[in-house]
Amino acid sequence: MRRKIAMILCATMVTTLFAGCGSGTENTVATSTEEGKEETSANEGEVVSIWHDGDEAIMKVIEDQVNEELSDDNITVKFEKKSGLTDQIKLYGNDAESGPDMYMYAHDSLGTFVEMGVLSPITDVVDESVYADMLPMTQEAGNYKGEQYLLPVYFETLLFMYNKDLWEGEVPSTTEDLYAYMQEHTDADAGTYAVVNQHSTAYNVSPFINGFGGYIIDEDANPGLTDEKTKEAIEYNKKFAELQADGDYNTVTTLFNEGKAAAIVGGPWLISGIKDAGINLGIKSLSDFTLPNGNSLAPYSGIQGVGVMKHAAEEKKDAVAKVLTAISDPEVGIALAKEASCAPANQKAYEDEAVKSDEMIAAMERTAETAEPMPNIPEMSVMWGPAESLLAAVNKSGDDLDAAAEQYQKEAEAAITDMQ
Repeated sequence: MRRKIAMILCATMVTTLFAGCGSGTENTVATSTEEGKEETSANEGEVVSIWHDGDEAIMKVIEDQVNEELSDDNITVKFEKKSGLTDQIKLYGNDAESGPDMYMYAHDSLGTFVEMGVLSPITDVVDESVYADMLPMTQEAGNYKGEQYLLPVYFETLLFMYNKDLWEGEVPSTTEDLYAYMQEHTDADAGTYAVVNQHSTAYNVSPFINGFGGYIIDEDANPGLTDEKTKEAIEYNKKFAELQADGDYNTVTTLFNEGKAAAIVGGPWLISGIKDAGINLGIKSLSDFTLPNGNSLAPYSGIQGVGVMKHAAEEKKDAVAKVLTAISDPEVGIALAKEASCAPANQKAYEDEAVKSDEMIAAMERTAETAEPMPNIPEMSVMWGPAESLLAAVNKSGDDLDAAAEQYQKEAEAAITDMQ
């Protein structure tokens, strides 16, 4: 694995070096000279840098909360946005001079960074009690090979979003009743739909696959496209796909925002466009839908978390420990929910009345009961292609499921072998 990662690093070296030209001094906390370091330290105390590639407004909420809490400790946290964060970490993760002390990113990249040897488990710096209040699903996302590497901060997952002005009656509680509603309220010839979803996108089909007990890839990096339960889920999803337009992201979001679809399966990333469209939005957790096997729908979830570079765990252990402890405070989660509509990882944040009464965030918390973190092993990166080719073959081309599953299982296995 390390040999493969080294090959990836060499392949990306030129691109990332040129991408960083002209912005190096802008993206470092202190200058490269000892004199500059001393000046920064004197002015700001100890500085802890956290690289990210996310929404800067969200990072500002966290930064402000943490810096306020750490003001008496003379510690300053600085979030620095880095485009192409994965490549940047590959280049500078072990560089105490030019790299970050910590990083904040989606959890599914975790395995890659750990295998590169740039991260320390956060338990090298803080006690397990620091993340004890985090939702179990979010804790699981930050664990790799039995070690906790990420402190979860907030998460996203799929939801059932519906137009209250178009939906008739109560939203069903079983997928079979939902399908019956779709049959009665879909008129493809007229271009109107009851429910739309990206039915051939693996992330959007994960509620069925996981709910049926199938898997795209297991923790030992074995692809699951030919697993009988995976195929059962894909076959079940197919009948829904037939009533959901073509499943393209732009198509389904446009249909919903233009009032031509009564409901859509999507995440918080759709909220801005929905609000702009003036939709009278209702939200239901996918965990509240029961499959024919008695299980709930179980979507994938993406968790944003904070990890610690090895050099910082050694050289800035006390400061990093205080930063992690400050980020874990429920007040950070409450601020994220109120100011940025993020679903906090910290369970105690949901005790706040304003957070508890937010329909979307409450639905996200409910969904966390059945949601599964996207696999954080490096091999997951090559699984999306074969999985989605399989879904497209079945849903769009009408190919035989068994034959297509065998074909794309072999493609996935070959891609994983090539990573060794």
